[in-house]
Formats: sequence, C-alpha cells, structure tokens
Amino acid sequence: MGYITQLSPEPTVKTFQSGGSQFLNLEEFLDQYPDEGGRFELRDGVIVERPATGTHERVAGFLVLELGLEIRRLGLPFFIPRQAIVKGFGSDRSGYIPDVMVVDGDRLHHEPLWKLRSTLTQGASIPLAIEVVSQNWQDDYLMKLGQYERLGIPEYWIVDYLGLGGRRYIGNPKQPTLSIYDLSEGEYSLRTFTGDSPIESLVFPELQLVAQDIFNQGL
Repeated sequence: MGYITQLSPEPTVKTFQSGGSQFLNLEEFLDQYPDEGGRFELRDGVIVERPATGTHERVAGFLVLELGLEIRRLGLPFFIPRQAIVKGFGSDRSGYIPDVMVVDGDRLHHEPLWKLRSTLTQGASIPLAIEVVSQNWQDDYLMKLGQYERLGIPEYWIVDYLGLGGRRYIGNPKQPTLSIYDLSEGEYSLRTFTGDSPIESLVFPELQLVAQDIFNQGL
C-alpha cells in the first residue's frame, strides 16, 4: 500500500493500491492520482496531501493574476498551468506541485511526460516556481529548495507572508519575507524582500510589485 499523510494538526491516513509495493513510483501515483479533490504530492514513494487555507490560496491566486498579465503584456511563450507535476530529481518516487509554476511552452517538445501526464522533468522548462508558505515551512525552505536547485529551475520564490520560516532564512525578528533564489552555475543565490521593497525578478524584470503587495493578500 501507498500512504497519504495529511499535513494538518491531526493528520489522517488513506491508502491506495500500488501493485503490492510498499511505496509508489511516479507512474503508479499518476495512475491512481486521487480524484476526490485536494492537492497531492509524491514524496519518496508516499502520497502527501497538501491542504491550503483560504488566505494561502488568495496569495497564490494574486501571483497567478499578476504574472499572467505580465506574460501577456510582454508576449512571452509562457503559461501558468492550473495543476502540473514536477518530477523529483533523479527519482521515480517523487513528484511535486508548486503553488505557482510558470512553464515555457516553447520547451514542451523536450518533455516526454507532458502531453499525457502533465508532468515536467526538466528545470529549464520551468522559468519560475513559487511556493507559498503555510504550515510546514521546512518543506519549502529545505526539501523543495534543494530539489528545485538540483533540477535547475532558474528562479524560485518562497512567499512567507506570515513570517513563519526559520530565523536563519528570514532573519530576527521574523517578518513577512519574499525570498528569491536565482540559479547560477548550478547553485542558488538568495535575495530577500520585505515591506515596500520593489521585487526584482530576473525572469520578469519589468514586474511592478513591492513585497507588501503580495503580503497584503494574506491579511
């Protein structure tokens, strides 16, 4: 059996058939992807449900709107899928769903799993991935940061609108922080934005937003 662990104060566990294996691989996960609603990821063979609050969804929705307008204004070959999966680096037992993901439509011919599985395997196909921090901030600052770096995703945003992350990431005292990681020579470098700091994105260099514009969506 594969197991679903719900990330909540009182997690619940569900089971799915997985061909007799204790853990699922990505193909089995995609075949049995839960159709009862919700957002699910595969992490080391385990299905994990990612529940989201209303404010979390509002922050993500605001970013989808703002970036979508910028994509249209600049005539870029990008789009933002409603829901797509990023295959884990070097693993057939992990698949992640960023809260917001910008995809380069011109690169989809390099993606063997896209048409049938809505799954991306190459970081170069994803100019920007965004995670909005809610309950388990370690997932975004540790696990996904490492995965997206190894995959080669050029830009990664962590939107910590509640200031939940560890002090080594967002400073002391804690405050709402947008962390932007830019890929250079296979490694991420970090820039942080707070308050009325104008956001500086390499993927969207003309984006007219300050960090507080995003944080306000979570109030």
